[in-house]
Amino acid sequence: MKSQREGYLFVDHRASPGLDPAMARRMGYAPETVAEGTMFETATLTCQHCGDVFIKNPERTRPRENCAKCGNLYICDHCSAEMRHPDYIHRPMIRKIDETLNAAAKNLDQFLPLQLKR
Repeated sequence: MKSQREGYLFVDHRASPGLDPAMARRMGYAPETVAEGTMFETATLTCQHCGDVFIKNPERTRPRENCAKCGNLYICDHCSAEMRHPDYIHRPMIRKIDETLNAAAKNLDQFLPLQLKR
């Protein structure tokens, strides 16, 4: 079974003016964590289905969702809700990336100059 490794976010404003409170709120931070002279460190999780990175909420009491088809790795609440739809098709982020790269490779020759196509 695969293991989910946490990511890490480090925001250092010890030598900068920091973010103003309105900007901090728009970006999802508590204003006091990214003010002038502060340092913010926290664990993150990456959703296997959409690829978004989330800051772990240490006060969360409900269980975090995971996907059995992805080796029980973390998925976000939004993707978990999507999985419950009856017409859901399982396409994790790694598969979407692979499909995109394969499609690009197949269509690459149309962008090459004629002398390189031979």
